[in-house]
Amino acid sequence: MAKTKVTLGIDIGGTNTVFGLVTKDGECLHQSGVLTLADKPAGDLFNRLFEKFHTIFDPVKDQYELCGAGIGAPNTNYYTGQIVSPPNFNWKTENLTELLKKYIDLPVAVTNDANAAALGEKMFGNGRGLKNFIEITLGTGLGSGIVVNDEILYGSDGFAGELGHITAIPDGRICGCGKKGCLETYASATGITRTVYELLSESSCKSKLRSVSFADLTSKMIYEMAKDGDEIALKAFDRTAKILGRALADAVAVFSPEAFILFGGLANAGDLLLKPTKKYMEENLLQVFKNKVKILQSGLEASDVAIIGAAALIWNEI
Repeated sequence: MAKTKVTLGIDIGGTNTVFGLVTKDGECLHQSGVLTLADKPAGDLFNRLFEKFHTIFDPVKDQYELCGAGIGAPNTNYYTGQIVSPPNFNWKTENLTELLKKYIDLPVAVTNDANAAALGEKMFGNGRGLKNFIEITLGTGLGSGIVVNDEILYGSDGFAGELGHITAIPDGRICGCGKKGCLETYASATGITRTVYELLSESSCKSKLRSVSFADLTSKMIYEMAKDGDEIALKAFDRTAKILGRALADAVAVFSPEAFILFGGLANAGDLLLKPTKKYMEENLLQVFKNKVKILQSGLEASDVAIIGAAALIWNEI
């Protein structure tokens, strides 16, 4: 009986690192993970990761042919294989490709998590058939993977595509990167919570959000309140969409994509975010681009997208 060909997808996050086997059709099998423990050396993570991997893979290795491994992680360079001063990690510069090859003698590749998501979308999600699109990940921050002429755009040094750190509001909110007014400080799960508190201070209207402490407030909570018609929550989505839509219009002028594909916790708000973002994008587009660019939700399962994206690195190359 022929073995099923799979690649290993690994997503390294600040808190958790998850992995799984992914078929060439994008099916994620045997998903698991370990705590990243980002205050410890990278080698410690890889030791624990592959110990866990072998407890899962060894009993079923007669069923699968492993073809390679890909990693998605923040601040990771596809060209060099290095992760460089990732936020929320006690790491400086580590060569993830070399670390990975200590455990697996097969093709390996690494890229940042947003590029991995874009590759997964291109191969298995709503990016199929699109040669030019931009994946926007709306989580704690804002990441982006840019596909141009059917290929991920890496730029000259491997770090292209940081739309989250373009200036949305000059001299605006302080960003974790050290700059002021970055797009991700407004259009992200953390950004919308900051917007709620600005709106609460600007308005005297009634809102259930007034009784929620900043430490307890989540984007999901704001979404639930908005669905119930809470005025502050609705205004927060509108303000977020206005800033995001304007930034996407600027990106259209540079890249002329067929679509933006939104993924992540904030994107799960669906039309509460997508419809006004589309409206504000259209208002700010050059005439030549109007009514040409779609804004779509991701076609990938939220629980699998990081693993599928990392595994797609290898499927894309082999």
